[in-house]
Amino acid sequence: MPAVQELFPEPVAAWATVAVDRPIDVGGGGLTWAIPTELADLQLGERVVVPLGRRGSPTNGWVVGLAAEAPQPLPETWKFVLRRAGGPQLPEDLINLGLWIAHYYLAAPGLTLSGMVPAAVTRGTGTVERRLLHLAPDAKEQTARGPAQRAVLDILRTLPSEALPIERRVLRTRAGIKTFGPIDKLVDNGLLIQECRTEIDDRWSAQALEVPETPIPTAAQQTIIDDVGGVLTSGFSTHLLLGVTGSGKTEVYIRLIEAVLRAGKSVIMLVPEISLTPQTGARLSARFPNEQVAVLHSALPGATRNAHWSAIAQGQARVVLGARSAVFAPMTSDQLGLIIVDEEHDGSYKQDSAPRYHGRDVAIRRAQMAGCPVLLGSATPSLESWQNATVTSKATLHRLPERAPGLEVPTVRVIDMAQQRREGMAYTHAISPPMRTALRRTLEQQKQALLLLNRRGWATWISCRQQRCGWVMRCDQCDATMIYHRRGDLPTSGYLRCHHCQAEVRLPRQCPDCGSGVARLGTGVQRVEDEVLEICPSLVRGKTLCRVDTDSMGSAQDFHDVLGRFQRGEIQVLLGTQMIAKGLDVPTVQLVGVIDADTALNLPDFRASERTCQLISQVTGRCGRGASVGLALVQTLDPTAAPIRAAINGHYEQFADEELQLRQQVALPPIARLARVTVQHPDLDQGQALIGRVTEAIKAIAPPGVTITGPAPCTYPRLRGRHRFETLLSCADAGTLQSWLHACLHAGAFRERFVSVDVDAYALA
Repeated sequence: MPAVQELFPEPVAAWATVAVDRPIDVGGGGLTWAIPTELADLQLGERVVVPLGRRGSPTNGWVVGLAAEAPQPLPETWKFVLRRAGGPQLPEDLINLGLWIAHYYLAAPGLTLSGMVPAAVTRGTGTVERRLLHLAPDAKEQTARGPAQRAVLDILRTLPSEALPIERRVLRTRAGIKTFGPIDKLVDNGLLIQECRTEIDDRWSAQALEVPETPIPTAAQQTIIDDVGGVLTSGFSTHLLLGVTGSGKTEVYIRLIEAVLRAGKSVIMLVPEISLTPQTGARLSARFPNEQVAVLHSALPGATRNAHWSAIAQGQARVVLGARSAVFAPMTSDQLGLIIVDEEHDGSYKQDSAPRYHGRDVAIRRAQMAGCPVLLGSATPSLESWQNATVTSKATLHRLPERAPGLEVPTVRVIDMAQQRREGMAYTHAISPPMRTALRRTLEQQKQALLLLNRRGWATWISCRQQRCGWVMRCDQCDATMIYHRRGDLPTSGYLRCHHCQAEVRLPRQCPDCGSGVARLGTGVQRVEDEVLEICPSLVRGKTLCRVDTDSMGSAQDFHDVLGRFQRGEIQVLLGTQMIAKGLDVPTVQLVGVIDADTALNLPDFRASERTCQLISQVTGRCGRGASVGLALVQTLDPTAAPIRAAINGHYEQFADEELQLRQQVALPPIARLARVTVQHPDLDQGQALIGRVTEAIKAIAPPGVTITGPAPCTYPRLRGRHRFETLLSCADAGTLQSWLHACLHAGAFRERFVSVDVDAYALA
């Protein structure tokens, strides 16, 4: 049992505030324990074991505060820290950042801090203890007993100094002995000195990359390099780089990284997708051959992740590249010189589980805490960043309005699918005649094509063939239609999958209500793949035609391999979902086809227009990166829609300004700040009653000038067997919203385990 002060008057060396690895103290800053004298040297950021609860259950946690004086008011009883838990030690900067995240996003501080450290690092994956040996200073003239010991000494005496110390196992092999006994006896007799080193058995592999010829920056690039480079040592500042696709934003990043490294500082560069790290990492390694480029993301093997994280913590790697979680790279504020967030508009930066942080916003906060600049880059900035740069002046706007020298602006044309169908195009065809013609011509010219449809599967819904019946196949656990996935070449060889709970069932042969046949309706990327093979029979599935989606790519390595083959020209047509819309820079891509630009346009989400414009703009920018002018064809049922017109004409700034005005009229982000309170309950009536009680508690302490919308069912009222309800809270500024949310928290409004809060909610599905 843990020591309690009333029963055991044990001396207290100091007091520790510990954030425990439990879903408690939400939004708080940790709980207090006494430090016994044997742990008097405990440091901030260490992992410890503390007794938690009435039974004193040993629980891991992080030391987030130390104090010499007892807390006031002093509790009648207190407990002592039990012991150190071992593992990594977090720098103070990350402790402070984690506590800010927990407070702002209403998360448990201990779980937040633990989530900032990869599990492979906490477990020490790949860590080995090496026993290294060298001769004692007075051993050169001494002799050993027995031939085995003499063989060991002879080996050590003949080795050059740079080969010492030598690993114990290697020494045994070179000496030709079968056991470690002779070596251990030499250590015991003082003839050998043994050192134990803990290392991670995973190192960077040498990359056989040629250092590319360094391009000369354009006048616009050089202006941005000078402007941002001039404030690298001037403290915190936020910069937004608006550069059209192909304008050379990456070259600006590299030049600024070079300036930071010259100043002896480190850089964190974030990309939205894991798939973008190999090509970006290769480019950084080629430009900085003398620097270790550490990569941090969840798809890395555990030992590799541990090795890279440790190298950053030890100051060996000064360039950090990774997805959202790389913002938690373990470097101190005095080391950090710049944070870069590429494609800052991308929704992948927002985490959808607790803590529900936004990587871009955390990057800005970390730069502010470190006193260094943060550079946000995008061809289609988020409206939050656009408002900060053009309205509130919280960020400095830099523009790259033209493509880099040698790159041509692609020709973008819209195809009115409603008109095509009025002219006789079959409804079963996803690819219009103009796009078919362009695809054939592209392949005849030995060029490459990129086709985008942001819908997985073969058919998007299954229904009865009899219209009067009305039966539609839905998931048993979710209020969503089942998606048909083709398997093999037979028309009915496939299965139905729910894309929310991942449940799978066989395709029914007949309608369960009336006994009629079933129809597979709607178009997914698998069906488009079949259609492309009909249009161009010379293509070979999986070889010259490849489909890229989460169903076909089993791992990140599969995606990297496909992109490599596409860049080498082995794949002629790359077809996929939004995974292919970012980061591809292939000069021989002549054609980009958007199969259905309306996929997300009519979703019940106020960001639908913004996302649609961004996606179309990004994917059409993948062509025209070579000597010839590329062609982008956009199929849509509504060519007059504002986001589609803006993307086709390259008028994103005008679209962003108009969209901000619309958001102003209805007080939606970024004009207002939004939080989403969600209840997910297995019982419909209890869930409905709970969201009602939570909403009433929120209303009871709502400050003036706020808006409460709800309660109401979510867009998908049931997912994974749980009934979902939501209430939306909005107000003019973040400070008011934070005060309100914490008042609700302390009043117990969010105490139930079925209740979750998403601050600065991004997706409302």
